[in-house]
Amino acid sequence: MAAPGFKFTLIKRFWQFLIGGTIAVFLLFILVSFGLFGGMPDVEDLENPKNALSSEILGDDGTLMGSFYLENRINTAHKDIAPCIFNALEATEDVRFRSHSGIDIRGTIRALVALGQDGGASTLTQQLSENLFYRFQKPSSKIGMVMQKFKEWVIAVELERRYTKNEIITMYLNTVPFSGISFGIESASKEFFNKSPKNLQIEEAAVLIGMLKANHRYNPKFNPDKSLSRRNTVLEQMNKYNFLSDDSLDLLKAKPIKINYRSAEMDGVAQYFKFYLGEYLKPWCKKKGIDLYRSGLKIYTTLNPKLQQYAEKAVQQHMPELQSQFNKSWGKEKPWRYVTTRAVIPGFIESALKRTERYKGLAEEMGDDSAKIIQELKKPIKMTVFSWHGDVDTMMSPYDSMAYIKKVLMAGFIAVQPESGHVKAWVGGINHKHFKYDHVNRRARRQVGSTFKPIVYATAIDINQMSPCTEFPRERTTFFSGGKEWSPRNADGKSGGVWTMTKGLALSDNLITAQVMKSLGDDAPEIVVKFAERVGIEANRIPKVPSICLGTMELSPFEMASAYSAFANNGLWVEPTFLLRIEDKNGNILEDFNQPKTDQVLSAEKAYMMFRMLENVVNGGTGSRIRGGKYAVEGHIAGKTGTTQGSADGWFMGLTRNLVCATWVGADDPTVRIRGTLIGQGANMSLPIFAYFIKAALDDKSTGISADALDMPEGFNLSILDCSKRAMGGELRPPVNIPGLGE
Repeated sequence: MAAPGFKFTLIKRFWQFLIGGTIAVFLLFILVSFGLFGGMPDVEDLENPKNALSSEILGDDGTLMGSFYLENRINTAHKDIAPCIFNALEATEDVRFRSHSGIDIRGTIRALVALGQDGGASTLTQQLSENLFYRFQKPSSKIGMVMQKFKEWVIAVELERRYTKNEIITMYLNTVPFSGISFGIESASKEFFNKSPKNLQIEEAAVLIGMLKANHRYNPKFNPDKSLSRRNTVLEQMNKYNFLSDDSLDLLKAKPIKINYRSAEMDGVAQYFKFYLGEYLKPWCKKKGIDLYRSGLKIYTTLNPKLQQYAEKAVQQHMPELQSQFNKSWGKEKPWRYVTTRAVIPGFIESALKRTERYKGLAEEMGDDSAKIIQELKKPIKMTVFSWHGDVDTMMSPYDSMAYIKKVLMAGFIAVQPESGHVKAWVGGINHKHFKYDHVNRRARRQVGSTFKPIVYATAIDINQMSPCTEFPRERTTFFSGGKEWSPRNADGKSGGVWTMTKGLALSDNLITAQVMKSLGDDAPEIVVKFAERVGIEANRIPKVPSICLGTMELSPFEMASAYSAFANNGLWVEPTFLLRIEDKNGNILEDFNQPKTDQVLSAEKAYMMFRMLENVVNGGTGSRIRGGKYAVEGHIAGKTGTTQGSADGWFMGLTRNLVCATWVGADDPTVRIRGTLIGQGANMSLPIFAYFIKAALDDKSTGISADALDMPEGFNLSILDCSKRAMGGELRPPVNIPGLGE
């Protein structure tokens, strides 16, 4: 039996330890709050905590189409979060959240004993303090862990003083990581269930809250079984603390997990547009002192989510088929050829490899021994390559990989609303993951071929007061420019007869186009370039030489869509735009971009003539395949095909009364040729993309796209379009055999 003195000593020491420890903790708490053990957030930081908020890209209907972010985070208000999310969080992470003042004594004791290991759980307020201020500061020692705990206590108490419980738990849900780069309940809800947190069901909320214990381990996409088990644990906790009835528990536990996953890393459609938009906004952000990736901007664009989806699907429908045709036509032969001799270009792959970072890196290691480096690049290595059947993991040399990539055909597509200038769809390529280059924007210039001919025709109709039925001899003509002669011919060598402008454009006849160009006089190139500039084409990109009438210059799909838009808008050109406005995270408008330039480049009557002439390209000319077969597009559609020399580029311009589309197809390198006139023409290379797209857009009435006839200007004389009777020398010329003329 212990002596009374011994008992007294134990009791005394216990109270000394307890009181001394309390005083020590209190003093340490005070010292920490004054920053003696490292910096602490000031009042401004506590009252206005800063987080990296993703900037949202919104479509014309407000649909989220993508984001710019370092952390994919979108702040959500308390009222926009389903109550079941709060219930699941409190039941699982901090059941005494509503009663404590930021520090849970029992949890604190466990934390001190465990020193950061399992069993040392923090309150939601403490976790919030870590999320806000110390998430990237991980202590390297146990003493450092203790000091950080003290800092979290101090901050937790301050947060409790400044915010309500609802504000704290909402801030927590807006800051907590759920996966990789997705932060906050809004991003997580959209990533895993493609819905807002306000619409989450109880079992869905339990899945997300369950992930907080270990993001990857309980990720429903990658570990569905573990996620299911963890979800049920959360549901049991909700039942234990009376957030869920016994019957509801049994019912919900029996449900499987059904996710509707959307990758946060490749969120949204229009990936090419998103990256172009990011580059476009860099100067604006710099001028405004704004961080695009952290400021939580709302970027309202003109893109229509449905039309964008149809455009991307159209590319995916057509390009695998065209690629197969291309591969079969060349077999094992090399498609990189000189345009005139059609001979294989020697050293083509070697030259391409020399421009790569891999080659440059080897050159630094091995010296400037090209042959030796190329041999090294012919050694197979593990790599993942693109295919239309999905990515393929294989063994392939960088040399063979380059040859493979150079044979892959690319595409670019843009749709513009002519009346407003709003860009409605933008597809810069076939796969942004593998091919980053955007084939739509102004820098993506390729030879345009016959798609430029309507610009020449429009100039002549405007300047020379010509009509669709104005006739020209179908014979070669010679131009003299810069001391040189140029006399174009048709690819098939045919000539003879007298054709109207309507027939010449419908059948894309080079001789008639040259005659139209000639009619503009000696200054024809300058006159045409001036008109082209007025419809949005950069004049310095067009050489002032006669051959431009056949589209020898390089322009972008963006510029071509811009140029054609006046034909469908009563002659009024409206500068294409893809931005409406940008708001800050609080909804304040930072800038309104919806103020496009305009120019009445043609009268309404002349624009109507051009549209009707372009309709005949589709009704019986080079674009007529859109009317039959698997496309069978009906209604008033106008268009123009374009094919460049050597079939390196295939174009199709498609128009309705309220949409103008430009489509380009070709290889990344213009020396890669499409073999054969059947495969290598715009009607086969590019027209199908427009056909698939416009058919889907017209079938979906909600898009508002119409194939109704273009409104005829008041007082317009329809006989101007009727070329069936043309008198010359007292004789009647037989009608041009193109359906739709004069209709």
